[in-house]
Amino acid sequence: MTASSLEGRSILVFTGDVYEDLELWYPKLRLVEAGARVVVAGPEAGRTYAGKNGYPCRSDVAIADVEADGFDGVVVPGGFMPDKLRRDPKVLELVRGFADARKLVAAICHGGWIPISAGVYRGVRVTGSPGIKDDLENAGAIFEDASVVIDGPFVSSRKPDDLPDFCRGILEVLG
Repeated sequence: MTASSLEGRSILVFTGDVYEDLELWYPKLRLVEAGARVVVAGPEAGRTYAGKNGYPCRSDVAIADVEADGFDGVVVPGGFMPDKLRRDPKVLELVRGFADARKLVAAICHGGWIPISAGVYRGVRVTGSPGIKDDLENAGAIFEDASVVIDGPFVSSRKPDDLPDFCRGILEVLG
């Protein structure tokens, strides 16, 4: 993949309090490296959120001000953040918008809670943290214990150790 292979593509990444540091920063930087424009959306624009391990992330925009049609996909990091963000109707609307348009919906670890709450995983092959396996299955997803699972526009992984495969999956779907 060349450095400009994703030139002209825009990807949304969610952030919020207690996001999983590596699961946000690794894909964000990998997408930038591939030439994509990455926009970080949090509950408030311009606010700095602390990661689970203390690394800061400043949001570019407020989630409330974002529309799915302005992006080619969304990346949902894990941590405790997804449990809070999935209570925001706008977050769920955005994820449904991406899924309905067959655009990238990438979730890692506990990030799967957001697509679960958005109701977009029924019949989709996915993976995630073992801690949300029951949640995934109860949402109608088909759980696989693998470093990455790609099912159409859906990319999912289990944990930070899976990040290389997760990012390859994201690039494959976007490519």
